[in-house]
Amino acid sequence: MTTPYVIGIGNAVMDVISPTSDARLQDLGVQKGIMQLIERERSEFLMAAQADDHGPGREDARLVPGGSVANTLAGIGAFGLRTAFIGRVADDTLGRIYAGKTEEAGTRFVNPPVTGDVLPTSRSIILVTPDGERSMNTYLGISTELGPEHVAPEVFDGAGWLFLEGYLFDKAKGKEAFLKAAKCCHEAGGRAGIALSDPFCVDRHREDFRRLVAGPMDYVIGNAQEWTSLYQIEDLEAALKQAVADCGTVICTRSGEDAILIRDGQRAIAPVQKVVPVDATGAGDQFAAGLIYGLATGASLEVAGRMGCIAAAEVIGHVGPRPERDVMADFRAAGLA
Repeated sequence: MTTPYVIGIGNAVMDVISPTSDARLQDLGVQKGIMQLIERERSEFLMAAQADDHGPGREDARLVPGGSVANTLAGIGAFGLRTAFIGRVADDTLGRIYAGKTEEAGTRFVNPPVTGDVLPTSRSIILVTPDGERSMNTYLGISTELGPEHVAPEVFDGAGWLFLEGYLFDKAKGKEAFLKAAKCCHEAGGRAGIALSDPFCVDRHREDFRRLVAGPMDYVIGNAQEWTSLYQIEDLEAALKQAVADCGTVICTRSGEDAILIRDGQRAIAPVQKVVPVDATGAGDQFAAGLIYGLATGASLEVAGRMGCIAAAEVIGHVGPRPERDVMADFRAAGLA
């Protein structure tokens, strides 16, 4: 069987992770335990502060390529599928490292780092206190400029699956890029899907999201809050009924409760894996990785959902948004692969 080929489009965000203290967070004016978007000047200040904090004999900051779709592709690639990522980085230190590490991990980084007078590479400055709390300060930089001109039809040759992130849908050019990518994917014989990503993003672009779900998307992943926000219906079942009228495959995660999967009138339930959460960052990204792997390899709806739940359980058991152990071994242990 030809190895399935999955393409993702999203924000190419370098995670810059370093330990710190609660007192240092206060000194820097960082609110503990949340993710906040920051401007360029603030990001440069925090990057400089991180560098000052890492003198001789101290632990250096870790640079980990991130972004929601990029994390999902890393999980899918670890399962052995071909992957490619369409994103934007600048030809600066973070951008070159991002592109290089993405390629080293097995995912093709389609667009080369951009030279010239451009915005810097996107970064999330993540400060980790001794209690494990992650305080994330994200500057979106050049990622916000990704548009249809950065989506090349030839990249989709042989592509069976396309995965998009709702965060990038915040920008007009991002919307155009999504529509072009979905068209390219369908022309190549593939299926296009999106993760709604954030209920606040859905609130800002509800009508556009609804047109996308009811139009070129073949599958859509969202959590309960995102689905009810999309249709402005408090009752989840009523919202999902509307969703399946719009889209062929609808997936709903429910934060610690069984996931619901509906496709062409078939409904499946995927039980969550009960683990003590260490860090929920990346749980949705890796659920998507397991799910798409299952769908791409012809698994049933229920099995694909179970794969998603197993992959999510692995990642919340440790710090960081990408798998650290062989999740395929977990699939085999569960009789799924």
